[in-house]
Amino acid sequence: MAPRFILRRLLLILPTLFGVSIIVFVLLRVIPGDPIVMMIPPGATQADIDNLRQLYGLDKSILDQYLIWFGAVLDGDFGISISLRQDVVGLIVSRLPATLELALSAMVLAVVLGITMAIIGTYWQNRWPEAVIDGISGFNQAIPDFLWGLIFILMLGVLWPILPISGRIDPRTGMEFTTQFYLAESLLRGEFSILADLVRHMLLPMVALALPLTAVITRTLKASLFETMTQDYIMLSEIKGFSRWRILIVEALRNALIPTVALSGVQFNFLVGGTVLIERIFSYPGIGNMAIGAVIDRDLPLIQGLIITFAIIFIFTNLLIDLSYRLLNPRVANE
Repeated sequence: MAPRFILRRLLLILPTLFGVSIIVFVLLRVIPGDPIVMMIPPGATQADIDNLRQLYGLDKSILDQYLIWFGAVLDGDFGISISLRQDVVGLIVSRLPATLELALSAMVLAVVLGITMAIIGTYWQNRWPEAVIDGISGFNQAIPDFLWGLIFILMLGVLWPILPISGRIDPRTGMEFTTQFYLAESLLRGEFSILADLVRHMLLPMVALALPLTAVITRTLKASLFETMTQDYIMLSEIKGFSRWRILIVEALRNALIPTVALSGVQFNFLVGGTVLIERIFSYPGIGNMAIGAVIDRDLPLIQGLIITFAIIFIFTNLLIDLSYRLLNPRVANE
């Protein structure tokens, strides 16, 4: 059934993106503000304005503009950025790897910390370690990621400057990268000094993104573990004399992870969206930082391309969530 399920989900991608493209395109055209006015230099004539408007196709009706743009998108052409005067696809491709590396690193950190804290809290249920875990989780969840970012900049970048608070890599680094996946490439090439510098630059924004998600994963998994530990097969394992650690990790964890996997995938979408503010705060060169600049400049082609990119990430993330859920839950897989 899995191939049919995947095929059905893949067939829904195009209609979903088509609907997103219509909504985004129309909304960007009806909100106040003229991107051409932001581009013109002082002393520009009306003829100059009209020529720019014609160049970017903004002199046509919204329907005509959409049909022209969507036809170009089907050919892989998202247009030219109004503010940066570069190809939108090229801009996104050059920035997307930085955002993906940051988001995935934050996700891995949150999952590792969340699972560890949930297991500790469950093992020492109704004892002081559980109270400490609950307190840390509540504190982490109460502070949003961008506020964590500002706290880290103040504490570890200004008052106690031990970590870089801007950029992705030291500009004095002499390594020439062949891809934009700096972290993966430096690891594969064995450039561990470069890797260490990349991690130092990524650490603060990564932790800022990971802490709220860690709290969500901890609470969800701990509640699921509590419920799982009351099941009959767990009691049977206890009767057989298995240790609590073995029962918790080997017997209970897999079933308890099912709702956590679904929630973590959904939270990953929010995490990718959260990179917008975090990248801006830390001057991190990803698509989130670029998105804010595009909105400020009302760069319509770039905004449209970025939103479609975010939509594609969300769609494929949800597909991976469903596949993971089916792998962990045989009853769903057989439906």
